[in-house]
Amino acid sequence: MIAHGFTGDADRPHVRRVAQVFARYGAVVTFSFRGHGRSGGRSTVGDREVLDLAAAVAWARALGHTRVITVGFSMGGSVVLRHAALHAGDVDAVVSVSAPARWFYRGTAPMRRLHWLVTRPSGRLVGRYGLRTRIHHRQWDPVPLSPTEAVPRIAPTPLLVVHGDQDAYFPLDHPRMLADAAGEHGELWVEHGMGHAENAAPEPLLRRIGDWAVARAG
Repeated sequence: MIAHGFTGDADRPHVRRVAQVFARYGAVVTFSFRGHGRSGGRSTVGDREVLDLAAAVAWARALGHTRVITVGFSMGGSVVLRHAALHAGDVDAVVSVSAPARWFYRGTAPMRRLHWLVTRPSGRLVGRYGLRTRIHHRQWDPVPLSPTEAVPRIAPTPLLVVHGDQDAYFPLDHPRMLADAAGEHGELWVEHGMGHAENAAPEPLLRRIGDWAVARAG
C-alpha cells in the first residue's frame, strides 16, 4: 500500500516507478489522497488523509490480502504512522520515508514555501492549477496527533523509518526523533546522498525496503 507525498498522486511517474519495484514482492495498491490528482475533496495536508488510507487498507483486505504493509513518503509517511497508531492491528508492517517528526516545521526554505502554498489564498491557487492539488482553506482543529506522538503506539507492529541525509525539507533530527520514540520496536535507515521522498528514492533502496517488508510481515 503506497501513500504518496503532498502534491503527488497515483498517476505521477515517480509513484508509478515505486509501485513497479514493489510489485516484484507482491500485490501493490496505489491511490490518490483527497484533493490530489483525480481524487475528490480537498487536501488537509495529512490530517484527514488517515481516513483515506484506512479506506484503502480495508479495500485491500476485502480483496483477500491477508498481509498489508503501508509505505508512505513525506506527507504519506506521516499518514502511515498515524494510521498505524490509531488503527491498531490493521496493518502488518509500516515504512515511513522522508516523514516529518513534528508539525508546523519551517526551518528550511522548501518548508517555508510549502506553508505559503497551504496557508495563503494565492498559494492554494498555485496548488490547484499548477500542482493538481486542491487544498482546504481551514486550519487544523484540533491539531492531530504528531508523528512522534504516534510512533510509540504502533508497537508491536514492525516499523522502518527511512530518511536521506541530503533531504532539503526535513533535516536528520526528524528521523532521529521518530526512531527515539519507537525505541526497540523501530528501525532507522539514514541513506547517504538521498534527497526527499519518492523522487529521490533509488531503486536499490526500494528493493531493500521490499525485502525488509516481506521479512517483517511474514
